[in-house]
Amino acid sequence: MRKKRAEKRKITPDPRYNDVLVAKFINYLMWDGKKTVARKVLYDSFEIIEKRTKENPLDVFKKAVNNVQPLVEVRSRRVGGATYQVPMEVRQDRRIALALRWLRNYSRDRKEKTMPERLAAELIAASKGEGAAVKKKDDTHRMAEANKAFAHFRW
Repeated sequence: MRKKRAEKRKITPDPRYNDVLVAKFINYLMWDGKKTVARKVLYDSFEIIEKRTKENPLDVFKKAVNNVQPLVEVRSRRVGGATYQVPMEVRQDRRIALALRWLRNYSRDRKEKTMPERLAAELIAASKGEGAAVKKKDDTHRMAEANKAFAHFRW
C-alpha cells in the first residue's frame, strides 16, 4: 500500500440531544450542505413522534435504527469466471451507515406531505418493526440466507 489509511473523523454530538447518532443522521439528511434545514427536519419529526407516540423521540429513533441494522449482507465475489453472491457479516460502522441510509431513502419515498411527517412516520414504523426500511433489512437477510451455500468463498 502506498498511502496510509484515511482516519475516521470524529463527529461532534448535536446541540439539542447531545447525541452522536442524531448528529450523524442529520448529516445523512443534509442536502447541498444545508445543515440547519436538515436539523430542523429531524427536530420537527421528533416533535411529531412525541405527539403521536407519547414516548421519548430519541428512544424511538434509537429503536428504529437498531431494528433496521442488517447483520449479514451479500457481496459479489468473482471466482473462476463466475460471480457468486457471498453472504458476509456486516461491520458495526457499516451497519449504522446502511440503517441511516435506508431510513432516509425510504422516508423520502413516503406519501406524506412534508419531510418531517414522512421521517416521523418511517421512524415510528421502523421502531415497531415494520415499514420499508425494515423490509429492506429482511430482504437483505433473506438474500444472505438463500446464498448460504457460497459462504465458503468468504475472504
